[in-house]
Amino acid sequence: MTKNDGQKTAIRFDQGPSLLLIPRFFHEIFRELGTSLEAEGVRLHKCDPNYNIWFGDGSNFKLSTDLVSMKSEIARWEGIDGYERYLRFLQECHRHHEISVKHVLRKNFPSLLNMLDLDFLRHLFQLHPFESIYSRASKYFWTERLRRVFTFGSMYLGMSPFDAPGTYSLLQYTELAEGIWYPEGGFHKVVETLVNVGRRLGVSYHFSTPISSIALSPDSRTATGVVLASGRTLTADVVICNADLVYAYNNLLPPSSTGRSYAKRSASCSSISFYWALNQQIPSLTAHNIFLASAYRESFDSIFKKHLIPTEPSFYVNVPSRIDPSAAPPNTDAVVVLVPVGHLLDNDSASHAGAGTTSTTTSTTSTTAISSSTTQHDKQTPQDWPSMLALARRTILRTIAARTGTDLVPLITHELINTPLSWRERFNLDRGAILGLSHSFFNVLAFRPATKHARIGGLYFVGASTHPGTGVPVVLAGSRIVAGEVCGDLGVGVPWEEGGEEGRGDKGTGEKGTEVGELDRVRRGPVLGMGDLGLEHQLF
Repeated sequence: MTKNDGQKTAIRFDQGPSLLLIPRFFHEIFRELGTSLEAEGVRLHKCDPNYNIWFGDGSNFKLSTDLVSMKSEIARWEGIDGYERYLRFLQECHRHHEISVKHVLRKNFPSLLNMLDLDFLRHLFQLHPFESIYSRASKYFWTERLRRVFTFGSMYLGMSPFDAPGTYSLLQYTELAEGIWYPEGGFHKVVETLVNVGRRLGVSYHFSTPISSIALSPDSRTATGVVLASGRTLTADVVICNADLVYAYNNLLPPSSTGRSYAKRSASCSSISFYWALNQQIPSLTAHNIFLASAYRESFDSIFKKHLIPTEPSFYVNVPSRIDPSAAPPNTDAVVVLVPVGHLLDNDSASHAGAGTTSTTTSTTSTTAISSSTTQHDKQTPQDWPSMLALARRTILRTIAARTGTDLVPLITHELINTPLSWRERFNLDRGAILGLSHSFFNVLAFRPATKHARIGGLYFVGASTHPGTGVPVVLAGSRIVAGEVCGDLGVGVPWEEGGEEGRGDKGTGEKGTEVGELDRVRRGPVLGMGDLGLEHQLF
């Protein structure tokens, strides 16, 4: 059941960053459905560079998976020794990534007892969960410039790099070691393909069909289906809810202390997002661009501690047409700008007049239109979103012009806008937080809302606010965990567990247990011969 369909315009936009990370998770889910991305016609394009990072002093830094390029870029600012430290940083991030995949993204943590597992505990401190991403990066990078280059990614968690656990440098690792990929046709192409595969397997979908509640048994101890907004009830043996978890507990289920407690937990940030159609291409912008605030820490404090928009925000600019020409007509560009801002302070705030579609010719007319509605809503919400929206637009356009030399204002022919209020109203995101609950230590693992309801049988949750957390590949990993949990509760086998652990181990077997040749058999430690010990020849 879905509430929303994707946007369909001549210019194609994804709702958020078009970053396909941890591609193995995407290949895995299609393989376990008996097919592949390639067989379904999904083509992935590697973005190079990963990002072009723009600084206020006029310089930029190109992040890439290419070691030759990275050696040159890092040496510009920290010399050749800086590159050696970068390789050590990658080693730590690799450890964070691989331990997290094996011990967090592949496992469930329904109770604190699961965190006492000895195998998990012996790796816990290797993940540096009690240090911030910024403090860990500072051990390897000695200039403020590179510390910012390798920590801004915490924005994808909806957290400040000064607060996000060091574990999450795994995000930088997957980008630097595996690359950033883009599905031709946009992220919605992946969704459409999964829908088609599901239909072949007998799945029925009800699009644009909102529900009013989750149906429960008379004793309220078992989920029995869903009640549509139309009043019709669809019965089911199992209900898996991927709506925002806090919204679901407080709007789709009977009132409870659990739901109220989740609504009080710290949440991730929201965003003001602009979707611009340009009448010409902008060569200075690559597929993924980051514009970092000069007052780096202050900008994050404004977002996460004051729940405001910084005077000078850090922001992300995506140009999907740079990597996929089908995203825009020839000789034009599609541009998505994501500005992280504080989430709503009050989840009952009034709707926002500036959210939606506006036709734009100059920044002056747009700003006037936005500002004209300010007085109508100042008294209805603790945050002055119309003024903040106008400020964000002016600041973004001015910053892009100053750093790239290109004024986008006269090039914008059409504009769509999402604000914290529209994220809440259209997508039912609690407080408009686009990445769900926060990812502080006491909001992850067994502390995060469980994938299975504690008192209502047959009700499961998947998404950003349950285990293992936010982000498309992480939520995919969570869907795999939930599917296995449902299979276990129903007493049926979990198909993908029959092949054992993925990859290659010490038993001389490859993927799915197939035998490997002698050249590929894994042996731990060095294998020494007499010649290695200098005993083959008497030299004295």
